[in-house]
Amino acid sequence: MKLASFLRPAVLAAITVLAVQSVRAQEPVPAEPAASEPAAAPNLKYSNKWRIEVKEGANNDGVARFRVTPEGEAAIEVTVNVKDGRSENGVASDVREAFKAALDKKRFKVEKDDGEDVLVKKKGGPNFSIELLESTLKGTHFDLDRE
Repeated sequence: MKLASFLRPAVLAAITVLAVQSVRAQEPVPAEPAASEPAAAPNLKYSNKWRIEVKEGANNDGVARFRVTPEGEAAIEVTVNVKDGRSENGVASDVREAFKAALDKKRFKVEKDDGEDVLVKKKGGPNFSIELLESTLKGTHFDLDRE
């Protein structure tokens, strides 16, 4: 009888501890704030030099938005404003000027090539990716090539 009276409180205590642990295991773990987590980069392709090929002129006023992402660093957005009627070479000039204005001249060299192409080259720092995010231009297309 003494053994039974001793075991009952010990069994109840063990059951209580297990029940509390079970409840805690089911509670959602609070997520860390998004600002403390680095943004998961999409499958970016990096290079030390990119060619932006401009295909055809602009048939409307519009914008082309690009994103330049140095490997392991924050992205830089480049917005190119284009006027209706700009030729292929004119659009390439607009692209060149927008990239020159947005990127650090100590780290990037931006130039035209063959009239309708824009080359973006690394001067210093890590390799980088270039993406076309959006284009509202009708008639004008962009091809991005790593070199």
